[in-house]
Amino acid sequence: MASAREWRALIFLALVAAVTVGIGLLFRIFRFATRGFAAAQGDIHVSGLTPLGLSITEGALFVIPSIAALIMARIEGRTYGQYGLPARFAFRKHFWIGILAGFLSISGCLFGIFALHGFHLTGLAIHGGTIVSATAAWGATFILVGLAEEFAFRGYLQYTLTTGMGFWPAAILLSALFGLAHAGNPGESKAGLLSVVLFGLLFCLFLLRTGNLWWAVGFHAGWDWGQTFFYGVADSGIPPYHNLFGSVFNGPRWLTGGTVGPEASVFTPIVLVIVAILFTRVYGENHYEARIADLGRQTSAEEVRS
Repeated sequence: MASAREWRALIFLALVAAVTVGIGLLFRIFRFATRGFAAAQGDIHVSGLTPLGLSITEGALFVIPSIAALIMARIEGRTYGQYGLPARFAFRKHFWIGILAGFLSISGCLFGIFALHGFHLTGLAIHGGTIVSATAAWGATFILVGLAEEFAFRGYLQYTLTTGMGFWPAAILLSALFGLAHAGNPGESKAGLLSVVLFGLLFCLFLLRTGNLWWAVGFHAGWDWGQTFFYGVADSGIPPYHNLFGSVFNGPRWLTGGTVGPEASVFTPIVLVIVAILFTRVYGENHYEARIADLGRQTSAEEVRS
């Protein structure tokens, strides 16, 4: 028989599915209503490799579970912020430290590949005013990517499943799903997917020690921005677009990552382990665990009464 925690997770997933269908219907209606305008102007196709295209897909990934979480917050008598994104910490110290750490981490990974003669920059790929606009566009886009993917995979479901199976079992399950969600990327590999799972576990560590997702959102955005825009290398098999620098890889797949990019390089797991060690030395207390323990006691009492 399903527990109250399991039912909450199932209700959340049902709400996600319902909101997805609803938004899909609204989109179809919008396309039908504007079909005459589109015919006059020519069809507008948005590539997922552009800031606009990626913002649309990741925006949906953020909005849909957020709507479901807001509904669950009303049902459970909680606030949206309790599921990992408290507004009082939004874009504060943890976020900006995470941004810097993410950028330095991808830089360290690429430096390792460079040291073994597997990577080098070829010069600027864009010039003039495009540098400013592309920097801002990709920056905003990858912040949205960080918000979307962190909340979708480490927000409500991590919060709820932790009360039933414990933090790390829930983290392992959701990190495996995080990796599975990237399996459809073009050019992805087993080594790249393993790194995605390791990223998921590292982000869960950030959540456990800081008590919220803002450090993870910053790190996620900083890594992706540095990887795709600044250094101009493939991200999980997806090639860059309007990147700042051009780059060239040369060497075996274990070193360069092949079509996946540096996330499939042997240096990525090494860098992630180093980040985890340094992070745990600075952030020694499990703030999320203490809060979940209080929630677990409250939930157990509710189940006894029912």
